[in-house]
Amino acid sequence: MRTLLQKTKLAALTAGLLMSTTVAADGGSANYEVTITNLTRGQAFTPVLVASHRGGVKLFELGTAASVELSALAEGGDTGPLNTVLDNNRRVVDTNASEGLIMPGMSATVTVSARHGAKRISLASMLIPTNDSFIALNNMVAPKHGGSVVYFTPAYDAGSEPNDENCMHMPGPVCGGEGGSPGAGGEGYVHVSGGIAGIGDLAADTYDWRNPTAKIEIRRVSGK
Repeated sequence: MRTLLQKTKLAALTAGLLMSTTVAADGGSANYEVTITNLTRGQAFTPVLVASHRGGVKLFELGTAASVELSALAEGGDTGPLNTVLDNNRRVVDTNASEGLIMPGMSATVTVSARHGAKRISLASMLIPTNDSFIALNNMVAPKHGGSVVYFTPAYDAGSEPNDENCMHMPGPVCGGEGGSPGAGGEGYVHVSGGIAGIGDLAADTYDWRNPTAKIEIRRVSGK
């Protein structure tokens, strides 16, 4: 039989092992700092929704219809519906969004967790003033062990609203029009945006752009 002294030593050793395990687990935590830079000359980015996740999560597929939630973001800058869908997906580890508009030449950084097997990043943000154009990363590989990776993304069109370039159909400080336009129609599928053609209320020489539209830097950093 163990003596009282032996039992005391065993309990202390067990507690020490448990504490060491906890410290190691906490020390292994990390985050992704995602920095979005606006490369356009006349378009602003609405708040950017960022998600860290395991593989198999996609915000859209080119050539297919946009989801209702993505359409809400692309037409009106509303991140709420898409955020809810992501938060309810078991493959998604964390979501976060930037604040305010990202103006031409400016950047914003959003931090999300890299724990629980998150090795991918997706994000989306509306371009304003447009009808339904947006920037996005779609299930892209994130860096490991303190590294960083840079992606350059074009602008996409949700295909859920006609590109009439009419200010009454475009939200934001330039136009002040309505946000989402459910049922308004459009091309019917997600495609690379054609930019601003100058057919409505917007001058192409001010608001048009050439791709890439955004620079996205993803950096893995130690947990805080």
